[in-house]
This record gives sequence, structure tokens and C-alpha cells, in this order.
Amino acid sequence: MADSPANPDLSQALAGMGGDTPPIAQPAVEAALHPMIVFENVSISFNSHVVLQDVSFSVERGRTLCILGRSGVGKSVALRILMGFLKPDSGSVRVDGQEITTLGEEGMQAVRRRITMVFQNGALFDSLSVRENIAFPLRERGGLDDDQVQQIVQRLIGMVGAEDVEDELPASLSTGRRRAVAIARALAAQPEVVLYDEPTTMVDPIIARRLGGIIQRLKRQLGFTSIVVTHDMRFAERLADTVLFLHEGHATFFGPLADFMASPDPHIQQFLTLDEYALPSP
Repeated sequence: MADSPANPDLSQALAGMGGDTPPIAQPAVEAALHPMIVFENVSISFNSHVVLQDVSFSVERGRTLCILGRSGVGKSVALRILMGFLKPDSGSVRVDGQEITTLGEEGMQAVRRRITMVFQNGALFDSLSVRENIAFPLRERGGLDDDQVQQIVQRLIGMVGAEDVEDELPASLSTGRRRAVAIARALAAQPEVVLYDEPTTMVDPIIARRLGGIIQRLKRQLGFTSIVVTHDMRFAERLADTVLFLHEGHATFFGPLADFMASPDPHIQQFLTLDEYALPSP
């Protein structure tokens, strides 16, 4: 379970949105019953190409799983299965104990109210300002007057450090800024689980550290369960409680970060070595 919120006003405001929606922080007794996310022997192929083969992992409430591996090994596919955008060929996927692979679109809409995804491109509305992008999920949900919406939006803008661009359109923002705003908008939906798809792709190391700090702070203050897909080992070291390593469609490692770093598996060692490689100075 996450530490006590450092910003209880924001936590209470987000937890209180939507009336009957359960608060983000789950009681300790309930949390002990089962993991928040479970993949069990999940397989999926596109035509004759096997993307995932018998992949299993779980994520406890309030914890962060980093899915690592080289490009094209199915990391992002796992997130899309969890969101219901793809259906696995076989296996079980459970969210808070509920099997989701058999759900229709209406059932998945209910699941998506609990899980949100931050896409690589941010998926922001180009015609809306930063402030209005973040406000959009609050207005869609309803039940709040305009003053309440604006108060929550300001807290979220402050959490991701976007105060200086709140009236800008997304097209005027850097890639890193767009992703920070996308995180704020994702939180406005009051999720219990946040999925991050390659959040540091195409951003410089300084922005990557800043995004990592935002994700860490959200976990610490609001207790989110998180899954982070990344190929950036330094980023994963800051965030991961557990690691899933995918190689050629198989989950070749699932466990604590320290054990992953010490693994003798040659594919893992190659991944770690390549990640540390730096071009020589001219």
C-alpha cells in the first residue's frame, strides 16, 4: 500500500469524484484478497506471427510493474489486451478478480472507468487548451459544478508542473510536456490503475527524469497501481517494484527489480549491456 498522501486535498477530491465510484486507496483487508491485475497463460498471434505466448504476471494494488524488452516483443500489446482493445487467443486476464476476456464492449467500458492509459502520443484534443483537455474527463463524468472542476484541474496542473502552459494548445508543447499533460488528464478520470506506454520515447534524459518523478509522486501520494512499458532501464530502476521481461513472445523473467538486475539469463544481460552502451565522444 502506498504511503499516506502528501497532498490529501487532491487525493480526497479525486477519490470523491463520481459519487459511487470507490476511492483510489483500497482497504488493506480487501487488498489482501487478490492482486489488482492478473495475466495467466495469455497468448495472442497476428496472422502467423506469435506476439505473446503463455505470458503470466500479476500486479498488486499500489505497486508498479515495469514491462521490459526490446522493440517488437509485445510489451504494448499486453496493455492493449488489458484495455480490451485486443482479445487474446487464449488465457485469462483479471482486473480486481473479474475476468475481462469474455466481456463485451459495455462491460469493458466499466473496466475502463477503473483503468486509464497514457499513450505515447498523448492522445490530447488538438482544439482544446491544456486546461480544457484535463477538464474533459471531469465534464464527461458529470456530477461536479464548474468551480469544482476548475479546482481539481488546477491541482492536477500543479502536480505535473504545467502551470505555465495551461492556456496553450497541445501542438505548441514539446513531446515531454504533452505527455505530462496526458498524465494529468488520465488522473482526472479517477482511475485505480494507470498504464504508461513508453513514456520516455523521443524525449531527452532530463525530461525522462522529470516524467519519472511525476509517476513516482503520483504513486506515493495517490496510491495508484501502475504498469509502465519501457525499454529505458534507467527509467525502470526509478519506478519498478517488479519487472516483467519479454523475449520473443515469452515472459522469461517476472520478479523483483534486484533479482532482474542480477539475473544470469544471457538475453537479460544483453539487454542491460545494450542499455548502458553510450557512443564515444567525437
